Amino acid sequence: MLLGSQLRRLREARGITREAAGYSIRASESKISRMELGRVSFKPRDVEDLLTLYGITDEAERTSLLSLAKEANVAGWWHSYSDVLPSWFPTYVGLEGAASLIRVYEVQFVHGLLQTEEYARAVVRRGMQGASEADVERRVALRMERQKHLVSENAPDLHIVLDEAALRRPYGDSDVMRGQLQHLIEISEQPNVRLQVMPFSFGGHAGESGAFTILSFPESDLSDVVYLEQLTSALYLDKPEDVAQYERTLEEIQHDGPGPDESRDLLRGLLQLT
Repeated sequence: MLLGSQLRRLREARGITREAAGYSIRASESKISRMELGRVSFKPRDVEDLLTLYGITDEAERTSLLSLAKEANVAGWWHSYSDVLPSWFPTYVGLEGAASLIRVYEVQFVHGLLQTEEYARAVVRRGMQGASEADVERRVALRMERQKHLVSENAPDLHIVLDEAALRRPYGDSDVMRGQLQHLIEISEQPNVRLQVMPFSFGGHAGESGAFTILSFPESDLSDVVYLEQLTSALYLDKPEDVAQYERTLEEIQHDGPGPDESRDLLRGLLQLT
């Protein structure tokens, strides 16, 4: 996905059609489309030919993009869970693992990176009704594996706003909810986590369109990506004007809501009520 979006950006900057790009690597327009969406493996020769076509002659830039191609062809740890994942989600897990900054607004439930195992199990069971217990447990195991990135040596910064609705909507019994709220209080004190709660008392706010995630990467030449999950698919937006609109929305939500310290007090208050 990272390499694909870069190739698309370079192609569009040169005004080259997918058809022309496909011709240059002896392939179809549809293959270029699949490459740019990150849905096929990347042959080094194809990437080299496309970079030449797009006028990329700087050796350092070519080497960087070719290394992305090599990484894209190596199956990530999450691929072993592909049998219990929606087809669009492995791409997100890969992007999440590569991100240096993850910005989130969540309204339905606590974000997967912050869920306790018991809460995650209740969420997965609700979302995978009819699934076997083994499949539920594999999905929960994947979620727990994703969370290791948040406390790793190269952990990303996580800036997240949870709508109060996500904290009041019960998943599991009261013990599960108490454990989840306590976990949020504790993890909100981690130096790389900025957690805010948007309370009901504020009324309407900028997050009216629903949940979204913005992923930023350590490489300065890689575009930010907005992830929008839908019922049967997901959208990955990386056009600057789209990303900028979501960034403005999140900044407005962060500005209007209580800060991290006050949000932690709100969590403590909800814990006492649970």
